[in-house]
Amino acid sequence: MQPEARGRLFVLDGLDGAGKTTQTERVAAALRARGERVRVISFPDYKEPSSALVRMYLAGEFSSDPDEVNAYAASSFYAVDRYASYHKFWREDYESGGIVLATRYVSSNAIHQMAKLPAGEWEGYLRWLEDFEYEKLGLPRPDAVIFLQMDRAVADRLILARYEGDAERKDIHEKDRAYLDRCQQTAAFAANACGWKVVRCDDGDAPLPLEDITAQILAAIDGAAAATSFPGKEHPRICNSDPLKSPTGRS
Repeated sequence: MQPEARGRLFVLDGLDGAGKTTQTERVAAALRARGERVRVISFPDYKEPSSALVRMYLAGEFSSDPDEVNAYAASSFYAVDRYASYHKFWREDYESGGIVLATRYVSSNAIHQMAKLPAGEWEGYLRWLEDFEYEKLGLPRPDAVIFLQMDRAVADRLILARYEGDAERKDIHEKDRAYLDRCQQTAAFAANACGWKVVRCDDGDAPLPLEDITAQILAAIDGAAAATSFPGKEHPRICNSDPLKSPTGRS
């Protein structure tokens, strides 16, 4: 059993190129301007030894095809990195009442690793993921997961610009367009099943202004903070208690 959380944990997630890092920095600055104590974290924590297996995986050392690396094994690579980060770096901030703002978290496994599985196994995977990371490893549950939704073509242009036009610098996820297309489906499924807040980040042709996206994220954070501010209020679970729906919205 993990101790009752006293802080707030908000997660910004999304597919590659959605602007997660940029928005995390902007939202943190806005919250600090309000007088909040904010700790920013990001996963994977590439500078730490705990991310060694993640780095090997993304570099293609197990396989150049992400589908050939077992979804549950790869999920554990990322989970262990989060476990180490929590206990070494941000547990004190969280338990002392601060706000922790995470770029990616458990939700990233739901997006990227679940995409390796057939749709009929998605519900079981989400329940396994919740039990493994939150119950077995004892990681804090987020107050809200805010999913930054960006059109794939718009995001692809942003990724290529990040690497100055050199597509060879992409990791094995970014290089595999079919895999990213499947991640769009798993993200939609998980967002619906797990109650994520979805923030649209483009107009179908180009990214929305940064300040517009930041305002939407802050509104989602404020709403989530208000919803969990009552004594005895439980943090939301990754899966709702109701039966999960299929990607088409039908039970």
